[in-house]
Amino acid sequence: MAIIDQLILGFGVALTLNNLLFCFLGCLIGTLIGVLPGLGPVATISLLLPITFGMDPVTSIILLCGVYYGAQYGGSCTSILVNIPGESSSIVTCLDGYQMARKGRAGAALGMSAFGSFIGGTASIVGLMFLAPVLARAALAFGPPEYFGLMFFGLTLIIYLCVGSITKGLIMAVAGLAVSLVGQDGISGSTRFTFDSITLMDGVGIVPAAMGVFGIGEVLTNIEEIVKREVISPKIKGLLPTLQDWKASTWPIIRGTLLGFFVGVLPGGGTVIPTFMSYTIEKKLSRYPEKFGTGVIEGVAAPETANNAATGGSMVTLLSLGIPANVSIAVLLGAFIIHGIQPGPLLITQHPQLFWGTIASMYVGNVMLVILNVPLIGLWVRILKVPYSILFPLILLFCFIGVYSINNNIFEILLMVGFGVFGYIIRKFGYEGAPFLLALVLGPMFENAFRQSMLYGDPLILFKRPISMVLLLIGLVLIISPLFSGIAQRRRKLIDEENG
Repeated sequence: MAIIDQLILGFGVALTLNNLLFCFLGCLIGTLIGVLPGLGPVATISLLLPITFGMDPVTSIILLCGVYYGAQYGGSCTSILVNIPGESSSIVTCLDGYQMARKGRAGAALGMSAFGSFIGGTASIVGLMFLAPVLARAALAFGPPEYFGLMFFGLTLIIYLCVGSITKGLIMAVAGLAVSLVGQDGISGSTRFTFDSITLMDGVGIVPAAMGVFGIGEVLTNIEEIVKREVISPKIKGLLPTLQDWKASTWPIIRGTLLGFFVGVLPGGGTVIPTFMSYTIEKKLSRYPEKFGTGVIEGVAAPETANNAATGGSMVTLLSLGIPANVSIAVLLGAFIIHGIQPGPLLITQHPQLFWGTIASMYVGNVMLVILNVPLIGLWVRILKVPYSILFPLILLFCFIGVYSINNNIFEILLMVGFGVFGYIIRKFGYEGAPFLLALVLGPMFENAFRQSMLYGDPLILFKRPISMVLLLIGLVLIISPLFSGIAQRRRKLIDEENG
């Protein structure tokens, strides 16, 4: 009954006129940036951060969360109609969604995507509501060694789950940790690597870094690639899936929900990995796996449900432990900190209105997104026809205005441009920006947890506390496991050569 009472408190916060308006705006903006390739939720949340400075903390978090989970809905539109994923989490949807559209079933694909997203997103919020308080109570027993182990495990898991090689992920994480050292020492107060710059005394800002790597870098990459968009048809019919569609999609939606939520909880799980996993599982379980990729409804329902379920899962570790599970959540963590709120075990007791108001707003937002997505598909199709040559100058303009409005500091614009060039270069060489930004966000907390642990006077304290020891050992195994697999491959190759 206590949870019901707290949820009623949350709905009392979320259903105020002001919070409803900003929840709607967040969902609308999120859907729009999901539809438009080139500006993802990371850069958009970073862009909106300065606007939220003067707002109530609850309202600002509701707005930014709406952008985050709204982008997952919008990304499917371009995947199905144009065969270009608006979001990385919608890449798998292209495989069967676009083929359905070519067969004249774009409406059914879009409709099932919207309903699957709603079911997965809503179910994940229920999981968040029950799991986050449990984790928060358990985390109250955590000291600096446990937090160090948890953050080390999170970083190593993110590196391990990188699309490219683990070595490249490790390089980017180390680079992020190095950049996080810029500014004042959190314990002694001395300045480090500031080069006598007053701006750098506060450290490298999350907003210039995120908007540079994920905003400017994405624009520069897209300008280089000539993408021809062929929209199937501006008139979409048959948005309601048939009874046969629902029969085929019921179990994929259930499996996608469970998989998306629990993978989303893991640091580094994100919204991309569960979509690939859910699609692979459905293909293996299907009676007709050869039809996957030719336009089957299960190939749309499963990944679209999984990516929206993962959004609720990724909020669990943020709200209960204060650890971001992916890059978008890392920027959300920055929003909490900017408003003087530290997510973690004490968030539920110290800021119950914020915690339960955010959860309730996610219920409301998921309903809004279904209402937004189904009737406005025709509008999204027309927006897709806007040439990128018009869009990218507007994206750059918004990035410049957003960064400058934080501190009215031109140096931060130059910093953002520098990170933009950095983001473009690492893309060209096959490196990912996610480990870099997450390490940049976690760096100060990671360092403080380590130094506070050393104050115990025992250098082996990290391995004498059971929880920190287990987390550290798992992290080390993840990092060195590719080394053993590489040795095994070389050994097999030598044996084959000798036998050959």
